[in-house]
Amino acid sequence: MGYKRAEEVLPLELLEQIQEYVAGESIYIPRRKNERRHWGEQTETRKELTERNLKIKKDYSSGYTIKQLAEKYFLSQKSIQRILYSSED
Repeated sequence: MGYKRAEEVLPLELLEQIQEYVAGESIYIPRRKNERRHWGEQTETRKELTERNLKIKKDYSSGYTIKQLAEKYFLSQKSIQRILYSSED
């Protein structure tokens, strides 16, 4: 998230109205609902986690135990269980 100077992007009248409420403070202006991005949309993180989780499920099917998977993927056993029992694929 980058910051923009209000005086560079807002009309003077609007800037003056905003200053009545939050002069000199930072505010967050959210995107419109139809323009919001989902988590991981801008990076490869979501894809990487999905691929990792599929590997975990495959390894489990191949005979790895939950404890072995936790050690292999540096996760807690509880996290491995959540991945294994989730319906996401």
